[in-house]
This record gives sequence, structure tokens and C-alpha cells, in this order.
Amino acid sequence: MGSVRNLGDLTRGSYRPRSVKDEMRANLVRKLETGATVFPGLVGYEETVAPALINALLARHSIVLLGLRGQAKSRILRSLTSLLDPVIPVVEGCEIHDDPLAPLCRRCRDLIASEGAATPIEWLPPESRYVEKLATPDVTVADIIGDVDPIRAARGGHDLSSELTIHYGLLPRAHRGIFAINELPDLAGRIQVALFNILEEGDVQIKGYPIRLPLDVCLVFTANPEDYTARGKIVTPLKDRIGSEIRTHYPATLDLGVAITEQESWTTRDGEIYVPRFVREVVEAAAFAARRDRRVDRRSGVSQRVPIAVLELAVSNAERRALALREQPVCVRLVDVHAALPALTGKLELEYEGELAGAERIASGVLGEAVAEVFSLHLGASDLAEVVGFFEGGGSLRLREDRGAEDQLSLLSRVPGLMPLVPALGVSPEAPIPLRVSAAEFVLEGLAAHKKIGRSDDRGYVAIEPEAVMGLDLEQLERLRGPRRPVN
Repeated sequence: MGSVRNLGDLTRGSYRPRSVKDEMRANLVRKLETGATVFPGLVGYEETVAPALINALLARHSIVLLGLRGQAKSRILRSLTSLLDPVIPVVEGCEIHDDPLAPLCRRCRDLIASEGAATPIEWLPPESRYVEKLATPDVTVADIIGDVDPIRAARGGHDLSSELTIHYGLLPRAHRGIFAINELPDLAGRIQVALFNILEEGDVQIKGYPIRLPLDVCLVFTANPEDYTARGKIVTPLKDRIGSEIRTHYPATLDLGVAITEQESWTTRDGEIYVPRFVREVVEAAAFAARRDRRVDRRSGVSQRVPIAVLELAVSNAERRALALREQPVCVRLVDVHAALPALTGKLELEYEGELAGAERIASGVLGEAVAEVFSLHLGASDLAEVVGFFEGGGSLRLREDRGAEDQLSLLSRVPGLMPLVPALGVSPEAPIPLRVSAAEFVLEGLAAHKKIGRSDDRGYVAIEPEAVMGLDLEQLERLRGPRRPVN
């Protein structure tokens, strides 16, 4: 292709024009036939979103992805460029990427008429064929479709009704490519109406002039399900013209959530860093707990960016501690997850009841619930009586952040029965000291979360006090009691 530089060379070759939807369909079919991964990096959608998306593309539909924030909608849209050809020919310098064999704009038609076979062409890669716009109320028809440019008319000596005076908007500039609009219902009604023709008739009109541009565009959108209804902010005729509505969702299981967060978070720093599996699970379980909490606005959702940000902050806190203590390797502990709560509080949209309680209290509550769940997952069947008995007998333990891992391990080893529980968390007795400290601390945090022992900032881990359950609501008390046994 690199040797083809003008229209004459192109017509003598094997190139034949085809629509962008046919192009994407053909490349998709090829991937399916060879067993290649169609949408790499999309974890948890293999049996839900991916099949529906493939069906829509095979049907050559326009698509809207319905889902809450942080459900990889934008990532899915951008991944569609992998279904485009490696390069396509365009008339050199054309604003709307005209096909040399089927030009639309007046400039390209005039150029080909004058230059003929010598008309220069260039080759366009997939990333240059994707145009994305975030919908906001201030977006105008000129932004999307285009407008007449008086300055261009004056400089070229053209009449204002000439096609050569048009300044093309984003949609024409996406000709022969993919045009994506994020949060479609946020577009003003008049802009949504302006999209009717391109979806139904395949053309646009600019500034009321009868200029027909039969654009070749694959249109894709995202929207919040709450807004994408006849009662919401979507214009019904536009909704009727979109071919497929595909629902996205948050991870269905803890393992899927951990896999997504591990893939997307930046946890690789200088030196060796351990992020134990149980810490990753706690971070992810906190997001699950927040999505269940009635005080958190479910219409906004709890983005998958929440556990990603929390994990990155936790790693940073562990890194800061290791630098201060000149200690290697770095290992993330639950104390680091507590230090990362600002990433959680800053992303929670709260209901009225939640606003009264405060974001910090809710964040601490969902984190405690997450610790309890993960603790039950790994140590629910373990014998914890010896550890609990130590504290009930008057023992206490305070882990200080300004102490090294060896000192922390020495303190933790004084608690009878604690270190033998560490292997249940996948940490061997020969593991690096910071990793064993992290595992042992998790055991104590889990016991505190289940109200088996107490925990305070000034006294550390102590025996549970009767007053500790005061102030809990009925739902929390029922959760702590667990299922009731029938009385014989």
C-alpha cells in the first residue's frame, strides 16, 4: 500500500470501496472464524455484553451501551477500532476522509476532475477514524454537523451557499469511521433531532442548505439507563432509530472484580512490591458492599474506578512507609487500605441518609464489612479460640506504623495461635517478613470486624467490650448474629 500514492495507482490495484459497517463485519467474521479474541481486555463480559455486541455488529446496527459509570462503556467503544482495516485510502488533505473512488465533498470532486489519475492520496490508520464526543448541554448543531464559515467564504471569494464555505462538524469528520457520543441523553433535544437523518437516511443538512452528504459512519452511544427512557432525557424518535441496546454491568463475582482491578491499577513501583490476594479481595469487596448499601445512590452506582483508586493509594502508602523505614520488600497491609479511604469517600454519591451519616463513616463501614466477608471466606472454618482467648484474658496489642516489619512480627508472634493461621491466607511460614506481618494483621482485623475482639486507634487490639455493640442499627446486629438456629 505504501507505493500507492495517487488515484491512478489505486485504480490499477485491488482496492474496492465498502462501507465501514461492512468492513467491521468482515473483520469480525474473520476473528470469529480464527478463534481470535474479539475484545481483548474486557473481563467479565465474555458471556453477557460481548455476545450481544457481536450480534449487533454482525447485523450492522448502530449501538447504545446502557450502564452506570465505571462499567467500561468508553473502553468498549474505543476497542471497536480493532475491527477496522489497518489502513484505508483517502484523498490527501480532505477534512472528511473522502474515498478517492467515491468523493463526497466539493473540494475533492473538483480536485479529481482537474488532476485525474494524478490526484494525491494518503493512507489513514484506524485510530484516526475514531471520533468521540462527550455530550453536554452546551453542544451545538454546528459542533456536531457543521456550519457555514463566512471567513472561508470571504478568503475564497465564494458565495455563502457554496459547499466550499462549509466548516464540517465532528460527525462529517468521522466519515468512513466510528462516531461515538458519551452520555447521549445529555445532548439537547435539538441536537438529538439533528441525528435523525444520519441514522435513518444516511445524510445531513448544514445550516438549512440542501447539501446532501451521504456519510458512511458507524454510530455508537453510551447512556445511563435512568435517562434512556421515554420519561427521561432521550428523544423517543432517536431512541427508535438506534438498532441495539446493550446493557453493561459491574463484576458479578469477587474474582472477576479482582481480575479487573489487577488489570487496570498501577501497582508496579520501583523495587519488589507484594500485594497479597486477601488485600485485593478486601478492596474489591468494599466496592461490592458500597453497591449494596442503601445509603449510597444506586442510580449513580459505585464505579469500578473506586477499587482501582483505593488499591493504588494503598500501594503508595505501603511504599511511603517502606521508604521511611528503609525496608524492602514493600508489602501492602490493611492499614494501608484504611489510609486509602479518601479514594473511596471522594467517589461515593450518597442518598440523604448517607449525607447525614457522612462519607467517612460509610466508607469505614463498607471497609469493615468487606474485611469481615473476606475473613469468613478464608478463615471461617478455622479455630480462633486461642487468639480470642489471649485478648479476653487481658492481652492487648498495638502495631505502630513507625516500627519495622521485624519488630511488628515479634509483637504479633506473642499472640498465641495467631501465626499458625497465616498459611490459610496463602502465606507460607518462610514468606518474607512483611508479607507474614500483613497476613497476621489481617487475621486481627477480621476478628475485630466480626466483633470477636476490639480495636481502637489509641489502644490497638483489645478484648471486646460490651459497649462495643451499642449504637449499631438492627440490620447490623442481625448481620453480626448470623443465621438463627431453630429451637428444639
